[in-house]
Amino acid sequence: MLFVYPAIFHKETDSYWVEFPDLEGCHTYGSSISDTMEAAQEALAAYLLTLLEQNKAIASPSDISAIHVKDGFSSLVSCDMNQYKDTKAVKKTLTIPSWLNDRAISMGINFSQVLQEALLSKIQV
Repeated sequence: MLFVYPAIFHKETDSYWVEFPDLEGCHTYGSSISDTMEAAQEALAAYLLTLLEQNKAIASPSDISAIHVKDGFSSLVSCDMNQYKDTKAVKKTLTIPSWLNDRAISMGINFSQVLQEALLSKIQV
């Protein structure tokens, strides 16, 4: 699943550091903008993965237009959690009404994908 959070980038003499206003303690640094963006994506993924593994709530991202920066600039940082998480599949058995099953099959709906998206949506709240 793709997560996107606003971040604030700060310029130092020969480097940059970045913080996430919505994620207390989540920050990193780099020697260039591209290094810092890459480090920010990794830090964001590690932070969110830790929250998920510890069954802690994940804060909703703020609207980037509401973030006012005095000594730097704001940017959106994204991370795809699937590349960091254990993606080993686990088989689940579930029961749904027959009519719903027939309708979903006729529409070519991928049951596993729908369940994964719904579960991720639920745990983000």
